[in-house]
Order: sequence, then structure tokens, then C-alpha cells
Amino acid sequence: MSPRPRSARERIIVPLDVPDEKELIRLVGVLRGQVGMFKVGFQLFTALGPRAVQLVRDQGERVFLDLKYHDIPNTVGQAVRSASRLGVSMLTVHASGSRVMLEAARTAAGESESPPVVLAVTVLTSLDAQGLSAVGIERDPGSQVTLLAKLAVSAGIDGLVSSPREAGQLRKLLGPDPLLVTPGIRPAGSTRDDQARVATPARAVQDGADFLVIGRPITGAPDPAAAARAICQELDQNL
Repeated sequence: MSPRPRSARERIIVPLDVPDEKELIRLVGVLRGQVGMFKVGFQLFTALGPRAVQLVRDQGERVFLDLKYHDIPNTVGQAVRSASRLGVSMLTVHASGSRVMLEAARTAAGESESPPVVLAVTVLTSLDAQGLSAVGIERDPGSQVTLLAKLAVSAGIDGLVSSPREAGQLRKLLGPDPLLVTPGIRPAGSTRDDQARVATPARAVQDGADFLVIGRPITGAPDPAAAARAICQELDQNL
């Protein structure tokens, strides 16, 4: 398992939500050494495939592969094996995929020479109670997160992805062991954009988050490196 972050910088994961190789190289170059990890998600992986991971690693940076695998257990297990061979540090599966699927992901990761951290996504931060109800889930987001988190941890998954609003309850419920990764981070004064359940960086860490996924407040800033440093300063001053 990836060690817990030892500094504010190591806590920050920046999503590479960019359309092409040129922009990837530019953004990683600007933020190299300023953040702890870069997240490769659907947009970039669809555009460049595994090359996206290699381009980040070629610059000496770590990769969080956020493809949220959700399929039959054998398919997910094989996908995790392939991701492990790419040298990613962390990857995601959907907790709602069932215990058997989660166990297949855990087993596949463990077979790698350098096992990645497997994180289970609970409830997307863009969803609120109304959004869950629309897809037939009548629990409130907090209750649904708790249900899926307990399932994932009992299946041996290393950590969880949830909104910062649930970090405190998950840490209290599950104790110190699972890694908690929280998107939906917005520094004081930032807009929510399309996130429904958000918190400031300091509040998320105080509530138990280990890693913070921070996108547009950094990548959309006039000076992304300065924005990252400001967030690190905010964390250092408040923790």
C-alpha cells in the first residue's frame, strides 16, 4: 500500500483533465514537484490510452488511474492486472460492483510486483439525495456511502473515494487503516462548479482525509504552481 502522505504537497492529487499529449506535458511540467500525484481519468485515457500513464511517469511523477472499473469480476480482475503492469500508484473500482468484484480487484492487485493501492468509489461527489433517488436509491448520500464503504473494506480494499462531507464519519466508523481520498475540494472562496458535496482542504484533512483531489482551483488558475503552493500553505497554517 502507498504510504500515507508526510507533507501537504504529498496530499494533493491533480486531475489531468486535458484533451491531448501536448497539454498533458505542459501541465505536468508546470506542476512537477509541486503536488504529490497526477490523476489520469476517462478523458485523457480515452485520448491517449496507456501512453498517458507513461508520459506522466517519464517525468518522474506518480499516477492515480481513475477509470472506476465496474464489470463482472473476471473482467475487473484482468483490468487491474493490466493497470498494475503500467506502474500506477493507485486505481479505482466502483464499490457498487459487488463483494466478489471487489475481491477480484484486490487479488489481482496483490499479484503485481509493485501492487497499486485499490480504492473503491462510493458515491460520486456530483450526486446529492435527489440524484440518488432518480436512479432508484432512496438512502441519503451519507447512508449510501457508509453502506458501500463497509462492503469495500470488508472485501479487503485498501481505501475509499468519497466526498469530504463523509470523511469524518468514515474515519470514525472504519478507524485509521483505510486510505481516504476526497475529491470535491474547494479552497476558501472557490466556486463549487459541478460538485454537490464539497469542503476546504484543511477541513477535509481535519475530518480524516489522506489525499485531496484538487482540479480546477489549481489547473484553472493563471499560475497553477502558485495555486498549488497556496493550498499547501493553507494546509500548513490550519493543521
